[in-house]
Amino acid sequence: MAATLHPPRLLPSGDSAVTVEFSRTIDDAANERVLALDKALAASPISGISETIPTYRSLLVHYDPDKIGFDALGEKLLALTGQSLPPTTKARRWRIPVAYGGEHGIDLEDVAKALNTTPDDIVARHAGGDYRVAMIGFTPGWSYLSGLDKSLHMSRRQSPRLFTPAGTISIGGIQAGIQCLAAPSGWHLLGRTPVRTYQLHRNPTFLTEPGDRVTFFAIDPKTFKELDRAAEAGEIIAERVDA
Repeated sequence: MAATLHPPRLLPSGDSAVTVEFSRTIDDAANERVLALDKALAASPISGISETIPTYRSLLVHYDPDKIGFDALGEKLLALTGQSLPPTTKARRWRIPVAYGGEHGIDLEDVAKALNTTPDDIVARHAGGDYRVAMIGFTPGWSYLSGLDKSLHMSRRQSPRLFTPAGTISIGGIQAGIQCLAAPSGWHLLGRTPVRTYQLHRNPTFLTEPGDRVTFFAIDPKTFKELDRAAEAGEIIAERVDA
């Protein structure tokens, strides 16, 4: 879906936060502007800002109203977005193994039936994609991915599950995702990865970050178990291919 880019809008978000919105649709161009502003604020901090949270199409800015007011902050943010923002750094690229179908991807066959194709075709389409980590949210390490093949766009499940396992690789709407922790979900489960995008006592704690690129490749259940043991021990088993 092409983004409808517009001049940045400032949206009050409670009494100590403001949302800087760049678009009303999901698109890499809008996400690039979000990340560029986030980078600019990190390089040249505005006094009073306590935290920034990048999302698909907007940047949430938390601030201390005792140090800076909404109007003054808004002026500074709009002035910054009006400048030539620095480009984001070269994207890191990750290859992530996935055990598709069976007990690891319990919705794969249903997705194939719904899209009038075969499970192997769904795997080929999903693994053939080049995805962008647009944002991290919902639970620690949950990577929301843009770039899902249009042929895989489909409505979310009518009845969300109360539990889906850690490492789930799923699709929902026009999005794809990497779920690090066990959590409820209404997305369609295609497979699981042994990769931990979040591991509390590992360095780095978070594997992916907004702006990263991700591709997937299929593995069998035996390989999943082997890699899962290595990942549990703290090994980073995702392949970084940009270096």
